Order: sequence, then structure tokens, then C-alpha cells
Amino acid sequence: MKLTSEKALELLNEARGMAKDDYWIEHSICVGNTAAVIAKALNLDEDMAKTLGYIHDIGKRNGYGPGVIPHGIGGYEYLLNLGYDEDYVSICLTHSYLNNDINCVAGGIPNKDRYKYNFVKDFVKEHEYTILEKLINLCDLMCYKETMTMEKRLINLALRYGVFSNTVYHLTEAQKLKQYFDDMLGYNLYQLFPDIIFN
Repeated sequence: MKLTSEKALELLNEARGMAKDDYWIEHSICVGNTAAVIAKALNLDEDMAKTLGYIHDIGKRNGYGPGVIPHGIGGYEYLLNLGYDEDYVSICLTHSYLNNDINCVAGGIPNKDRYKYNFVKDFVKEHEYTILEKLINLCDLMCYKETMTMEKRLINLALRYGVFSNTVYHLTEAQKLKQYFDDMLGYNLYQLFPDIIFN
């Protein structure tokens, strides 16, 4: 079943109040809207980019934190159960992990005892990331509740989660990812967001 940004936004709004806070909803809206701007500049499917951004963290609707099913697999299973196509639901698993590597993630190397760890690890390793999935990887690293430079967001993540053995690896791959899109555009993608200099 297909999913539109309009329906994805409905799913987000239905989830308000379900988790400990609604920060993740504002973040998801920011990711979707930011992705749509870059997608337009690249002549990619804007609505698909927006949709994937809106739903990438949908697994947080059931809460997040220690002892809760990780939001990636939680969102993946939730959307699959609703009948949505793999083209949409895979973003729940891929959005946090750069370089097809479950260890290339902010917040430290994932615990191997987590719910369906091996499934997620293998999925991320074997999945061929689409250009829009890579775009959501990037926009997830450019959005808090508002769009910002990736560098500022990465500092935000380090302050919130700490620095770990994989942090330099993740930072290196994040920089490569931004450069990939800069090269596609032919200019620094921050030029698409002139207001980010002020935040």
C-alpha cells in the first residue's frame, strides 16, 4: 500500500501524547520538510522525501528509552502491520545507520541484546539505500525541532548522548554524506536554507 505525506502527517498527529513527549513528532516534521526542499533542488520526488521524513521515527509512538523496543524496528513492524509497502517502511530501519553499518550511528554501538538486533543488523548491511533514504539519513542529522547545519546537530547529539568509540567513524561518514549531496547539487546545500545561520 502506498503512503503519502498527508497520511504520514495524520499518523504523526494521531501519535501525539503517546510517548513521554512529542519532541520526536516536531523533529520528524522538520526532517520531512527539510528533505522535500533538497529533493526539489535535485528534481527528486518531493512528496516521497517528505513522507519518509515524517515516518522515519514513527516507532517512537510507543515510547523510547531503556527497556522499550528500539524505535527503528518498532516503526518498521508498525507500518508493515498497517499494510504499507517496503519502499516506505524500510526508512524506519535505515535512517539512523550510515554506510550500511549498524555501528555507524550516533549514541554508541548498539547493544547486541536489543530486540531483533540481528535482523536489523543484517537488513541494514544488505539493503541498498535509495537516494531518498540517504537524504533522510542526512536530514535526520540536520534537524532538531528546526533545520540547522549538520555540524551543529552533531554537537547537539554528542551533548545529549555522549562520545563513544564509534563517534569519529560516525562523524566521518556524516561528512561524506553531506559532501555526496553537495556534489550532486554542485554547491553547498546549506545555501538552500539561508536562515540556518541564525540558529
